[in-house]
Amino acid sequence: MKDRREFVKAGLALAGWAGLGFKGAWAQGREGAPAPGSASAEVSAASRPKRLLILGGTGFIGPHMVRYALERGHEVTLFNRGRTNTHLFPEVEKLVGDRSDDLTALEGRRWDVVIDNHATLPRWVRQSAELLKDAAAQYIHVSTISVYAPASYDGAEPGSAEEASRRLGEDAPLAQLPDDHDGSEAVTGQTYGPFKWMAEQAARDVFGERTTIVRPGLIVGPDDPTDRFTYWPVRMARGGDIVAPGDGRDAVQFVDARDLTAWIVRLAENGTSGTFNATGPAGRLSMMNMLEEMQQAAAVPSQLHWVPAEFLADQGVRGWTDLPVWIPRNPLTWVRNERAVEAGLEFRPIADTARDTAAWFAALPEDRRSAPRVGLSAAREAEVLGAWQASGR
Repeated sequence: MKDRREFVKAGLALAGWAGLGFKGAWAQGREGAPAPGSASAEVSAASRPKRLLILGGTGFIGPHMVRYALERGHEVTLFNRGRTNTHLFPEVEKLVGDRSDDLTALEGRRWDVVIDNHATLPRWVRQSAELLKDAAAQYIHVSTISVYAPASYDGAEPGSAEEASRRLGEDAPLAQLPDDHDGSEAVTGQTYGPFKWMAEQAARDVFGERTTIVRPGLIVGPDDPTDRFTYWPVRMARGGDIVAPGDGRDAVQFVDARDLTAWIVRLAENGTSGTFNATGPAGRLSMMNMLEEMQQAAAVPSQLHWVPAEFLADQGVRGWTDLPVWIPRNPLTWVRNERAVEAGLEFRPIADTARDTAAWFAALPEDRRSAPRVGLSAAREAEVLGAWQASGR
């Protein structure tokens, strides 16, 4: 269990941090322009508003997408089970049904573009695509980079040309179901990736060249229910001695939900088809770059202690869950994204994402802030750091 007092303290610090704003300057994107949806970007109306059917739309990325689409002047219809965030968007048409067995509300209707935000099972995508193949001109399916087969950086130095040559592009080999898979639809660590690319293929089978596949990596920002990025702004706000993973050279990638969803809406506006890895920044970002930028932005006295991955493993500290964003030496942390950037994907400064995430987290109820879903507790972090310092390495 996390140290409750430490997280309450961090929440208070975050409130001040968010109010003061960040001073960091790291930014990536096309032409250095502010990303759509950022505080410095004005959203103009689309030249040709479209009728958008969003399957989902009320979870994490959905509300960001709906807001941007409405700002652009599009007519939005939501289809979901009507159970999550039902208070949002009273001005939007809402159709109630179930991806698994009830698409009745979609029958006999027409839209310009279907955006499929959340479908894990191939059957769900095939059913909706078959029903809508003559009712829309384009089908955008939001998938994941988890579709790729396991790969390795073994023998390649971080930041080297050899590492860069092994980056996974959109045509990289895909993960396969286990040989002993029993045909069930149970979603596990072994079936998630294969199910997702099979869902992609279901959309392609029906819509053909009218299909757009978007493969995000780690999606971050306000409203993220996982805390997989939020841990770090919270930790920086607390200050003091911070366990930082590895030697800082490992690559990391993520995309702000607002940048991702604004770009998806623009793909719909432009009728852009194809398959895209949708994560950022545009260039290579190391764990050290990310944490030092957050550290500077927080303006709270702190010291990063870089603890080798091997030592962390010996201590039972895991990447991704105990120390979020970081997965040591994993090609999924630096996939190729040139296609998406060329198609208009832009990335706001990391300071903006961290600031906005901090402000969102600080406004959550105290019981939520005191029970983060990932990351080291203050006590556990101190224990690991003490062991590292005692080792004399």
